[in-house]
Amino acid sequence: MTIREITPEAGAWALLPGAQFADAFRLMLPSGPDVAPVDALTAARRMMATSPAWVRRLMALRNVLVAPLGLKTPEPANADDPADADGRIGIFPILSSGPERVVLGMADKHLDFRAVVDVHRDAAGCQVTATTVVRTHNWLGRAYLAAILPFHRLVVRSMLGQVAGP
Repeated sequence: MTIREITPEAGAWALLPGAQFADAFRLMLPSGPDVAPVDALTAARRMMATSPAWVRRLMALRNVLVAPLGLKTPEPANADDPADADGRIGIFPILSSGPERVVLGMADKHLDFRAVVDVHRDAAGCQVTATTVVRTHNWLGRAYLAAILPFHRLVVRSMLGQVAGP
């Protein structure tokens, strides 16, 4: 299983007009009789409904550090049902969903972001692409983005790897 960084599709920027940052990572799943097809919602659930322990600890630290600044510190709506009926996957609200694309996102006073999971199937297999788009609002948003970027790439790669399954 290989996860590689790719250039975000041009249309990704349209999901958040005025965005200053976007990146994308792609996982190629092989095709074959023993490989179940995956749609975007399934891929997004596998990717974001649960996190490795190190990512959970990193998010807990993030929440402690940003709470005094008045930034959102979201928690899953229902740990027993990560794709809860309130339209979220884990901590992320679902903004739109279809068989080939799921868009998750949040808005806060410092920045807005979109996390996009795209699935494209062809004869070679299934490509799952995770794209992140961010629009900052102020100096706090720019500082926050700069601080998390080194971790962001590691987290996205790790979470995308969960799509392949155990």
